Amino acid sequence: LARSISGLHGTITAKPAKLRRNGNCKKKPYEPQDALDNKKALREIKVVAKHNRESDEYEYDSSDEEDLRNTIGNIPISWYDDETHIGYNQMGEKIEKPKKKTEIDTFLEKMEDPDYWRKVFDRQSGTDVQLTDEQVEKLNNIASGKYPVVGYNPYEPFLDLFSSEKSIHPIDNRPPPKARFIPSRDEMRIVSRMVHSIKMGWSKGPKQKEEKKVYDLWAAENLIDHKTKSELARMRMHMPAPKMPLPTHAESYNPPEEYLFDEDEKRKWEQAEPEDRSIPFMPRKYHSLRKVPQYDKFITERFERCLDLYLAPRKIKMKLQVDPSDLLPDLPNPNDLRPFPTTLAFYMHGHIGQVRSISVEPDYGELLASGGEDGTVRIWMIGAGRCLKTYKVGGPVTCVAFCPVSSKTLVVVAYEGRQISIFNTNCGDKLICAQTEKFIFEVPVEQSEGKVNWRRIKDRIVLEMPNEVRQVVWHSKGDYLASVAVDDIASSVYIHQMSKAKSQCPFTKRKGHVQSVAFHPSSPRFLVATKIHVRVYDLARCQLVKKCITGIKHISSMVPDVQGENLFVGGLDRKFVWLDLQLSTKPWKNFKHHNSAIRGVAYHKRYPLLATISDDGTAMVYYARVHVDSFKDNEIYPVKRLRAHKMVRFHSHCCGN
Repeated sequence: LARSISGLHGTITAKPAKLRRNGNCKKKPYEPQDALDNKKALREIKVVAKHNRESDEYEYDSSDEEDLRNTIGNIPISWYDDETHIGYNQMGEKIEKPKKKTEIDTFLEKMEDPDYWRKVFDRQSGTDVQLTDEQVEKLNNIASGKYPVVGYNPYEPFLDLFSSEKSIHPIDNRPPPKARFIPSRDEMRIVSRMVHSIKMGWSKGPKQKEEKKVYDLWAAENLIDHKTKSELARMRMHMPAPKMPLPTHAESYNPPEEYLFDEDEKRKWEQAEPEDRSIPFMPRKYHSLRKVPQYDKFITERFERCLDLYLAPRKIKMKLQVDPSDLLPDLPNPNDLRPFPTTLAFYMHGHIGQVRSISVEPDYGELLASGGEDGTVRIWMIGAGRCLKTYKVGGPVTCVAFCPVSSKTLVVVAYEGRQISIFNTNCGDKLICAQTEKFIFEVPVEQSEGKVNWRRIKDRIVLEMPNEVRQVVWHSKGDYLASVAVDDIASSVYIHQMSKAKSQCPFTKRKGHVQSVAFHPSSPRFLVATKIHVRVYDLARCQLVKKCITGIKHISSMVPDVQGENLFVGGLDRKFVWLDLQLSTKPWKNFKHHNSAIRGVAYHKRYPLLATISDDGTAMVYYARVHVDSFKDNEIYPVKRLRAHKMVRFHSHCCGN
């Protein structure tokens, strides 16, 4: 306090006003604070300027520090409370402590000095400092809770410039600036920094307040350490009582009509024994809840519940804790199963309307045959996407198939009009094309007999069928053909021999509506797929070998693998199954990855790849490895979903399709 008072004493330069003995100041006229500060600054400047004019700094040998009687410096005096002196002077001599005034001296000074009440002892200088009138007034304001500034009025009269006078027009009629409608870039930078700091984990949210721990006074009663072995055993073997079943709609005061009993149901319920009744009460309907009477069987049900609680034995039901992720198979990384088609290479445009069937050259994979609704067959070069040949047939094409033998450039085409056409593509090696043309002219079409009529039209061989043909497939040796008719008749399947120009129907009785056929690649067996079953026939013995159950409601396509021991079947009910003919007559695997009917299935001859095409416009590619070792299970994994055409044929030398 003494130090602060001395500071006030050293900074105030205004002439002190006369104060009353009780310390109240005279009332001054009101002046604004800015005016008081300006006057005070001018007065101090004038005093300093006058002092500089009248005195010379070299003549006046004094300073603020030299005014102090001791020269110990600005250090706490409390350091010397236990010493006989209060410090050292400039000469290094001890400065003795000032003598303390006795109570008599203090009383006499108080009675004789009229300004005693405004004097304060300064421990730093060791003398009494007399306060000015302004300092006294400031102290009075501080003690009474007022503003320290003398004459400051916080409640000055306020003149409202905007609402004091009513005006017709607005004071400021400027339109809002454009910057108000544009997001602030500074705020965007601040927000981006905050988001970045949150992502990096630099900024942390407010800490959650820890809840006060409430300690239980009787916690020792529940501690395990204080339990006996029998009590611990009862705790471990505790079995909670089963909960009561929740009420159903029949227990409502206003149940639906189907829950109310009719006369027949009411009579059966009344005649049945209580333990044989489906529900222990008869549902009734009330218009409001306040009309519901008292339940007369409430006490009986509570009593039976109590009997069940303490008489009925309880049993712990062991639940099998299984992680759902453990039930899923461990699938390999698709990148480890490459190569397989992933990207669309190019489009081949040329047909008008739908492209109903495609077929890839089996050995070299350089040519692609496509048959369209416009009644044309086009031969394409796969590497360049260029159309090499275009052949016109007598109607919309239903099926196209390349000859699997590399020594013949033959293509068989089935089209509407009950006809099958076999012609030379004239694409590829000229020597092979010449041999193929010679083979066509050597076919003895004049000796053909039966329901199928063989004819030679220019450079083609045309087979006139008794019914519309849906599918045509080649035998692996390239001498036999098999055709499937659209109609559900006994003679829907025909086998044709090129070298003898003969056709025969292998079945005399109808075994079902045939949907697809295929030759076994390595043995004299014939695969026939009806709507539900797949039958395997031995052509040498002319007998049924095996009948497989597919689980498909309507089979649409079928293809065997290279060895012929596995069969891949697709159906119109979106199902795709894998039949292992050596393992069982039932499917080994079944999938349902498409949203619409499956129209075609294809298996690659060199790579373990399988594809299914659907009406939903997608082709599903699978990694399907068939192990030669019978002790190893086959593998199949879906690897890619592609946008594909109606039919799919794999390229014979690469993983494309």
